[in-house]
Amino acid sequence: MIRVGIIGTNWITDRLLDAAKLVKNFELTAVYSRTDEKAKEFARKYGVENTFTNLEEMALSPLIDAVYIATPNSYHAEQAILFLQNGKHVLCEKPLAANAKEVSEMIECAKQNHVLLMEAMKSTLVPNFKVIQNNLHKIGPIRKFFSSYCQYSSRYDKYKEGIVLNAFNPVYANGALMDLGTYCLYPLIALFKEPVHIKATSIMLQSGVDGEGSVLLQYEDKEAVVMYSKISNSYLPSEIQGEKGSMIIDKLHSPERVEICYHDGRIEQLTAEQPYPVMYYEVKEFIDLIEQGRTESEINSYENSYKTMQVMDEIRKCIGIVYPNDRK
Repeated sequence: MIRVGIIGTNWITDRLLDAAKLVKNFELTAVYSRTDEKAKEFARKYGVENTFTNLEEMALSPLIDAVYIATPNSYHAEQAILFLQNGKHVLCEKPLAANAKEVSEMIECAKQNHVLLMEAMKSTLVPNFKVIQNNLHKIGPIRKFFSSYCQYSSRYDKYKEGIVLNAFNPVYANGALMDLGTYCLYPLIALFKEPVHIKATSIMLQSGVDGEGSVLLQYEDKEAVVMYSKISNSYLPSEIQGEKGSMIIDKLHSPERVEICYHDGRIEQLTAEQPYPVMYYEVKEFIDLIEQGRTESEINSYENSYKTMQVMDEIRKCIGIVYPNDRK
């Protein structure tokens, strides 16, 4: 069994743990929260005895082999490095850190301590992402990539009332790009590597984060258009256009349906069966890698995480977002 501790007791942690129940050899053994009351409350819900309110003590604990980090983005690097230095494997929520410099430091720490560090980017680990990868050759030379993830945030209603929650607070390295844009950009980098040129625009909020944005990423032989928003909704699918046809993906952030529309009118259904909750696949990848003694995922690799964050840093330069982490 791989004994896992949890850092961050929010809704995303609940969703991951629900999926993790189905993963062989995953065992939740410890919970961290800043307050003892909240740690114990969350632990009781999952039948866990061990709780911590001190991260240093948790990192030294023999009760865990690995941790899942789901705290605000601004804390990811510092917390991950603490556990990596103490020989614990780390599954860290997306985005992996607040900037590329932090990601580089995390990767170097993982390598030095011979432990696994993996970004919890769910979309690239589901069966339908492999379907996308394996069938791209059918549409011929690829010329355009389009992805949209626009989801109106319930927290934006609070923001309009004058209450700035974490989702719209630059102190926590948040905003539309970091929260939703990363779901469009990571698969792009995983499929086609980094672009040669980037242009970006956004609607900035008074709190200092972006409410929505659009990015044009230029490659030598293709271009990508990425749109994301936390202040409006979109119902458009994603699309990869080739000279022989176009691959239509219902939602790139969690692909469930994939098909190719060829120029002659034929439609080829490619959708793979995904019988488990979407977060099951990232947890299984993480546990399998630890059991195999491997310290890097081939899919959610160090290179993909670092290159994606480099692109996001460049986008933030274009639109003028600076986080406190950038000044450290």
